[in-house]
Amino acid sequence: MKERKGLIIGSVILIIIFIGMLIKGEPSKNIMVWIAAILTLSIYSFLYRDNIFYKFAEHLFVGVSVGYSVSVVYQNAFIRRVFDPLFITRTYIVEGQFHILPFLAVVIPTLIGLLMVSVFTKRQAWLIRIPIAFVVGSYAGMSISPSFQANIFEQTRSTLHIALSISSFIMIFGVITTLVYFFFSKEHKGFLGRTANVGIWFIMIAFGASFGYTVMARISLLIGRMNFLLYDWLGVIK
Repeated sequence: MKERKGLIIGSVILIIIFIGMLIKGEPSKNIMVWIAAILTLSIYSFLYRDNIFYKFAEHLFVGVSVGYSVSVVYQNAFIRRVFDPLFITRTYIVEGQFHILPFLAVVIPTLIGLLMVSVFTKRQAWLIRIPIAFVVGSYAGMSISPSFQANIFEQTRSTLHIALSISSFIMIFGVITTLVYFFFSKEHKGFLGRTANVGIWFIMIAFGASFGYTVMARISLLIGRMNFLLYDWLGVIK
């Protein structure tokens, strides 16, 4: 009963504020702006609790995202990489002669990709492991070298580059104490334990800064949505 009263009171307040903004401002006459504003408010309605408006906006967002992704993959992957090379440009035919290697370079990846469809069958569902293994293996192989270069080699080189400044000293001291904290081969007691405790402080400071940056990024998104609702939609802000 209390939830219904709160919902009714909140709805009345929002309607009064909305009417006041309509009278004071200059609402947009673009139907697309109205649709975007209604969907935005539908998503924000989840702040009260799960409801039909939020579910509709959520399902619409997922459906549009999937449909757009499918169309992009179809155009960029299937048409450009499979259909055009096989039937339009015929890259496997050079000077009127058929070449098996360019042909197999298109056909074999296509057949491996088609094994993804096997997940819809019970008996042949295990075949999906083959394309998944290729995808995971290729991405792992391509990402290991850049990850080592960016996250290990560059970080190590920057740490070893000693400059006569307080910030450099703090950075080197933080790196050493943090590495000591993750050294589990010996029990953290005595000098090793005190050093590890200092490393915990550096880790918590890094996590706090990262979390604060994430919160500020989300707040900037909220400000953008509020600016859209009050400026582009209702025209309250001039």
